[in-house]
Amino acid sequence: MKNKFIKNTLILIIGGFMTKILGMLIKIIMTRNISSNAIGLYMMILPTYNLFITIISGGLEVSISKLVSENKIDKSKILVTSILMNLITSIILIIIIILLSKPISLLLHNQKLYTPILSMILSIPFIGISTILKGYLFGNNKMHAHVISNFFEQLIRILLFIFFLPKITNNINAVTFIIGSNVISEILSIIILSLFIDNQKISKLNFDKSIKKMILSISVPTCLSRLVGTISYFFEPILLTNLLLLNGYSAKYITTEYGILTGYSMQLLLLPSFFSMAISQSIIPLISSAYINKKYNYIKKKIKEIILLSFSIGFIYIVLILLKPDFFMKLIYNTKDGIKYLKVMAPFFILLYIQGPLTSILQSINKSKDAMKGTIIGTIIKIILMIVLSYMHMGIYSLIIPIIINIVFVTIHNFIKIINSF
Repeated sequence: MKNKFIKNTLILIIGGFMTKILGMLIKIIMTRNISSNAIGLYMMILPTYNLFITIISGGLEVSISKLVSENKIDKSKILVTSILMNLITSIILIIIIILLSKPISLLLHNQKLYTPILSMILSIPFIGISTILKGYLFGNNKMHAHVISNFFEQLIRILLFIFFLPKITNNINAVTFIIGSNVISEILSIIILSLFIDNQKISKLNFDKSIKKMILSISVPTCLSRLVGTISYFFEPILLTNLLLLNGYSAKYITTEYGILTGYSMQLLLLPSFFSMAISQSIIPLISSAYINKKYNYIKKKIKEIILLSFSIGFIYIVLILLKPDFFMKLIYNTKDGIKYLKVMAPFFILLYIQGPLTSILQSINKSKDAMKGTIIGTIIKIILMIVLSYMHMGIYSLIIPIIINIVFVTIHNFIKIINSF
């Protein structure tokens, strides 16, 4: 079991590293072919897109991976039932996006954003299906399928950006193209993932209501936990924009600084997230299987290893970033904007690299509700601080400080909940 964890983690880390390098290349191509204003516009609607992605994913990747790894029920029935559930959700969500596109663009004080927001409906169904397939394959310990699909998904986006993005001069059209490019990449991902599944076996199976209940019992708390954080992220630019406008800041200042913070500083700090993501994904089937077999001493040992590994990776990266922030910012984004924000936030992001694996551990030991509570409380604290600091005329720091406090609180909360569970 230990060798399986190490093997799966290494596969995901190597794959995550390749995907991250390609992701960096995508960001480099994007930031060098569109204006800083377009970057700001893209970052303003990205929370909205992430909100819809969270809803369509619905915690299904975690629940399917957990159920499949436990080996208690027919795996193919889990796959078919979850796909049918997701298709229904997709139809409902597409209708919601059509209805809300205009109001959201008005809340962001830019009616032109209506088009890129509306373009999100194209990729939503495909994102849901690819998420389900990944969860199914994770549960079967076929981590290489995820790595291969991610590689080609990123590769096709690079090609699309290289050949088409430089030809688009209009900012709104550029943002719409960036969002819309996900359709092609997700379809390619589904095709590749499908190659690793026995299609003949699943073709004769139907929707199973009992499995639906089992999926929902795990996915709902997980989804709600993610949804709270994503809703906060969704309202973040809306709330920040309106608060800062009320307190005398210009729309140009808000869009530019928010774009620099979230498009440059935070993106650089989140680069090693593929390490914690790899650890988080590989431990769910491992811990779930050990927990159902009551191997508590093994779980405690594994938790210590996971925390130490996540902390070590985060610490090394942050030290490198703090030693040469201008070098890395210039190398990746060809700018020095956002370095001052980077220096303030970097030390606290070490905890964020631990937070993901801690959340996955809670989900694996049937403590998804505790993870959800921590996210909810942390989000409430973040919003209150944003409001208070905005009226104290803290500018973009009205967002930076609440982000830091949220990271610290949620990580400590999840750690305490895990300790108290054994």
